[in-house]
Amino acid sequence: MPISKTPLAVSHAIRRIGADLATWRRLRLLTAAQVADRAGVSRHTVMRIESGEGASLESVLRVSRALGVLDQLASAVDPYATDVGRLRAEEALPRRIRQPRRDGMP
Repeated sequence: MPISKTPLAVSHAIRRIGADLATWRRLRLLTAAQVADRAGVSRHTVMRIESGEGASLESVLRVSRALGVLDQLASAVDPYATDVGRLRAEEALPRRIRQPRRDGMP
């Protein structure tokens, strides 16, 4: 499987989230080692997240929880907090989305 380059928008988001988590850590007057200990990750992982190098989603969520901002992060992706989500809230969403079949293709 070929490795694809990270899209620019994703790279910006990784850096922005990392910088925001670093700011939260400083606002809470915590060291990276303290956050790492509370999150159950290494100090190196905390530093990678904060510098925008990225980490697993689980590690980002663990650090967010240690900083007390996990609920805010989870709320940020709530589909029903958007106009589209509110408009479709009463609809029964499909369990699976399938590609339409092309002629002659199974």
